Amino acid sequence: MLPHHFGPCWLSVSTLLVFGSCAEGELRGLHQIQHGQCTYTFLLPEGQGAACGGGSVRSSPYDANSVQSDAPPPEEPFPSQKIQQLESVMENYTQWLQRIEGYIKESMKRELAHLQQSAVHNHTAAMLEMGTNLLSQTAEQTRKLTDVETQVLNQTSRLEIQLLENSLSTNKLEKQLMVQTNEISKLHDKNSLLETKMLDMEVLHHEELEMLRQEKESLQALVGRQSGVIRELEAQLSQATGNSSALQRQQQEMMETVQNLLNLCSKDGVVPNGTKTMTEEKRFRDCADLYKAGLHKNGVYNVQINSDENKKVYCNMETAGGGWTVMQRREDGNVDFQRTWKDYKMGFGSVSAEHWLGNEFVYQLTSQKQYALRVELTDWDGHLAFSLYDRFQIGSEKHNYRLFLKSHSGTAGRQSSLVIHGADFSTKDMDNDNCMCKCALMLTGGWWFDACGPSNLNGMYFTQGQHIGKLNGIKWHYFKGPSYSLRATAMMIRPLDF
Repeated sequence: MLPHHFGPCWLSVSTLLVFGSCAEGELRGLHQIQHGQCTYTFLLPEGQGAACGGGSVRSSPYDANSVQSDAPPPEEPFPSQKIQQLESVMENYTQWLQRIEGYIKESMKRELAHLQQSAVHNHTAAMLEMGTNLLSQTAEQTRKLTDVETQVLNQTSRLEIQLLENSLSTNKLEKQLMVQTNEISKLHDKNSLLETKMLDMEVLHHEELEMLRQEKESLQALVGRQSGVIRELEAQLSQATGNSSALQRQQQEMMETVQNLLNLCSKDGVVPNGTKTMTEEKRFRDCADLYKAGLHKNGVYNVQINSDENKKVYCNMETAGGGWTVMQRREDGNVDFQRTWKDYKMGFGSVSAEHWLGNEFVYQLTSQKQYALRVELTDWDGHLAFSLYDRFQIGSEKHNYRLFLKSHSGTAGRQSSLVIHGADFSTKDMDNDNCMCKCALMLTGGWWFDACGPSNLNGMYFTQGQHIGKLNGIKWHYFKGPSYSLRATAMMIRPLDF
């Protein structure tokens, strides 16, 4: 058996046809067959072969089988013999081709088996590689899924914690809501009770108002009767004033007569003692003059600013050396200080109790010489304080009784509660303050309000227990604050050179 390798394929030929003793390299009949990737080459006998050893072999048309060892001896060339020879050659060729075909089939089976085995091996290796890759990817995906699962669990845990916290907060809020609901229910009950009490108070208030209305009607009737009595008294007073005027005229006539007598007597150089005493009698302008004249008791006195008018005043002869003319006093609230401009001009009240002396009289009095002002204040605990001004004067009515002050001192505050640099006087019917509002109406009384200011000694009088938080009361800011209503006040003046 001679193996032959054709390309990647191996071929074993068990039977070769040898022509004579020719070498294998001298065979020139080659036949190739292509099957898949393999090419098969076969040596085929030639009809016109060369002689071995380089000699020439004579051939004839009838020598087709001369190369075969089993060929019959050559005979005479006859057409029938040649045909037989050709048939025999063709049969040999056919057999040879059948053997080659069988060999090829056998080789193809082995080759296909080898190829299938290689393919299975390669496929298995590829499958293993793919399986390995899939396992790696599966492991990676499993790890990622594990991480995602861990994150989901963590997130779930946080959500559960938040839900638990929210649940606790909700419980707290529910408890607080229950507490608030209970409180609201209690407040509702209290409100119902208060409404009931309010209704009862309204009924009682209506009853009290009815009683007050009846009392008011009775008081109005009483006031009407008292007004009639007052008119009668005024008529009597007018008559008495007329009598007093007549007496004053008689006194003046007597004084003139005495003066004439004195003049006559002076010519002779004789002056009676009694007449000398009368000539030395002075006209008392204020309480300081009375004090200097020897009158040292507190009380009501007559003073004269001019020769034809007497004015009753209350003199304080004991406080701080005496000689004080009282121009304002509050002590019990019996006098209404919510008065008109005319009332404050002329004065009102009783000089022995609560009163206002009168702006016109104070103007005339302080125009004669320089006066000092002393303001005395008493709170509801009995504490006494004062403010002292070395210079006090008010202007005329033309100048709205403007206030002028200097040099504050005293115990009723380090700072003055009166406007130092001047303020006009205002009443409910004469607004001269420096405020858009009407201070006299809002704070009541007549006063030097400026822009309502820190003081008002002519405000409403409030009794003890009601004197706190009253902006329209009797106030002196730098003594007890802006909303404390005082129990008693007094304003007194005397000459600066006393």
